[in-house]
Amino acid sequence: MVGKVSERVLLREGLERTDNGMRQTSWPDVAPINQKNYYTDYMKRDDQILAFRLQSEASRDRMIQTAKDKDRALAAKAANNEVPLPIPELQPEDGTPATPDALDPSRVIVIHPGSQNLRIGFASDALPKTVPMTLATKFPQTESEMYEALPRRKFEAKTQEEEYGEEWVKKFQKHSHDLKMDMRANKRKVLPNSKEMVLNFNRRTEPEEIPQHNDPLQIEWTDVNSLDDPNSAASCFIGHEAERVPDDSDPKFKLWWPMQHGWLNEDDYTAAEHLHDDFETILDKAIRQELGLTRNSVWKQYSCVFVVPDLYDKKYVEMVLRSCMTWFEFSRVCFIQESIAATFGAGYTQACVVDVGAQKTSITCVEDGLCMEDSRINLKYGGYDVTETFMKMMLLDNFPYEEINLRRRYDFLLAEELKSKHCTMSQVDVSVQLLQFHLRAPNQPTRKYQFKAYDEVILAPMGFYDPDLFDNSAKLRGRRKLIDRSYNAYDVEIPDDPTSQAQLAILALQKPSLVSSGLPLPNDVSTPVKEKPHPFNFLSRVDAALLSTPAASNAPSPAPDGTSTPVPPPFVFGKDGPANGGSPAPSQARNGGGTPGPGGQTQSGLASFTEHAARSAKSIAEERDEVLPVAPLDVAVLTSIQNAARGDEKKLRDLLGSIMVIGGGAKVPQFATVLEEKLKARRPDLNDRILVSRSARDMDEQVVVWKGASVFAKLPTNDSWIVPMEYERLGTRALHHKVLWAW
Repeated sequence: MVGKVSERVLLREGLERTDNGMRQTSWPDVAPINQKNYYTDYMKRDDQILAFRLQSEASRDRMIQTAKDKDRALAAKAANNEVPLPIPELQPEDGTPATPDALDPSRVIVIHPGSQNLRIGFASDALPKTVPMTLATKFPQTESEMYEALPRRKFEAKTQEEEYGEEWVKKFQKHSHDLKMDMRANKRKVLPNSKEMVLNFNRRTEPEEIPQHNDPLQIEWTDVNSLDDPNSAASCFIGHEAERVPDDSDPKFKLWWPMQHGWLNEDDYTAAEHLHDDFETILDKAIRQELGLTRNSVWKQYSCVFVVPDLYDKKYVEMVLRSCMTWFEFSRVCFIQESIAATFGAGYTQACVVDVGAQKTSITCVEDGLCMEDSRINLKYGGYDVTETFMKMMLLDNFPYEEINLRRRYDFLLAEELKSKHCTMSQVDVSVQLLQFHLRAPNQPTRKYQFKAYDEVILAPMGFYDPDLFDNSAKLRGRRKLIDRSYNAYDVEIPDDPTSQAQLAILALQKPSLVSSGLPLPNDVSTPVKEKPHPFNFLSRVDAALLSTPAASNAPSPAPDGTSTPVPPPFVFGKDGPANGGSPAPSQARNGGGTPGPGGQTQSGLASFTEHAARSAKSIAEERDEVLPVAPLDVAVLTSIQNAARGDEKKLRDLLGSIMVIGGGAKVPQFATVLEEKLKARRPDLNDRILVSRSARDMDEQVVVWKGASVFAKLPTNDSWIVPMEYERLGTRALHHKVLWAW
């Protein structure tokens, strides 16, 4: 061992120290982290998140203010020589502490936009104001001049089959024949020549002109010169005024519908800014005209509860938040989903909500105030499709007003009136009926028509159980043309719009190959557990004509037990699918023998996994966007409940016994009764458990969601409010911490 060397020796060897002992840099020395046990609490405490910090600060401010008020009261009593008695603080009857800054319901605006109507009002109102979700602006052409006539037909065709499509005519005749057989089986009177009576009468009837002074129900058409600023291109009419603008007005006006089929209408617009501006303009004018808040400075004193769909686009919600904070400048904003609001309005804690709107039908199971994510379904048909199909059937039966075109405003209102008056789902009301209507067009005398109808009144709404009767050709046109889908903030190639297993199953009904795109990767499969038979093989009873594939096996596959296991794969609506008695597992895993791989997968199954891993999430989302989600309503309801139950027999029975039908499209007489009969036919083993009801307290189906949102706005404790300071600092990221569901 070498000892210490003296400085004399170092000097002789030329190794003496020549520096002055100063440090090489002024930067502080950072000790390296001990890799064995280092710890950080970054983003692990509530006080590090702005949303939670603001809530605690608000609670602390309330406590301080309450204490100051008590001190002032005591000081005032002492100054008057009054001895305060130790009276305990009184609490409200419901046990919730009184908050001094509780929201005034008359200062909360509840907004529920839809494809056809906007519901808006104060939370203190009993019923909302209903405004058609449209606006009319000056345009060189009207919508009836720009687009083809609805219902779609070939005017130059020589026969009816060519005019309306041979396939559709055959389907209509088949449904008419099946209805006749069903009515005879139910011992109802059926005349053998009913159809001929209708055809012959409608062919011969002629309209009757009514003088203006003899028409007591004249329509007051909108005066196009009554615009706020006639010389401005931005001036417009909204709602009922827009629908009453004459088609032959000078200058011409065009109707714009910012929302169609439950999402933003990208087809009719050429720029996203125009679409957003129209959406904001309708809300702006509705607040001014319907609520009486004409001054922008007053809006800062109001809060807003906004209703969004269950399966929403994130870009849509972010756009609404931006509009509420920057355009309207509300004091605070919160969001609630449609199905949750419906349960609030009806007073249910658990329900399967079937919301039949004008152009979309949503089905969601709700439990304890939260949507079950995998049960959400959004179908692209509704009451407007019934209107269009009813008119198409009547035209096929020589409807006397052959020029009807739903693109024209007065024809659209006429068709809606005929649908609401005559369409039914009760076989008791099906007979040859003599009906009449008045055609009121601008600058034309009123014409009175008489016509006969037979089974069209019931076959049109029965399209809910056979969507092929509806015209689905243009519902996906323009999708993603202006507004792209939302992507993950950390991986820009992964879409993060909400999805559900039930919706994937509905898409697989149209395109079975989509199921392979939704398979979990092999490393996502957890430890297998005890297996038991699948309790919900309802699709084994689907009519063979619906899927037109041979049956495979009557034994369903076992499903995993427990909540820690992955969600079972969606049903395969196709060959070897459970609709034909087969297994609900993906078809690739059941093809052929193949050599079993790890975890019991065959080589063909592993090949499908490899192919799925090679595909990007963006391409999978694009493939799903190309498929229109339509399915028979009863199949969709059972699919939603199956994905909500996840093998729990008790939850399955509870949800089947609490199906609630709401929405304006469900106001057809006997709608709930027919849905219940269809569900019982699918599940005869649970015949006594299935119950379909309207909303509680006989409330109008159209306003249940809005009413529930107004109840939600009155809750004394609500942590989902977003204030302007949060939006200023976090932007749309505030939604992650504030909404009541997984963002």
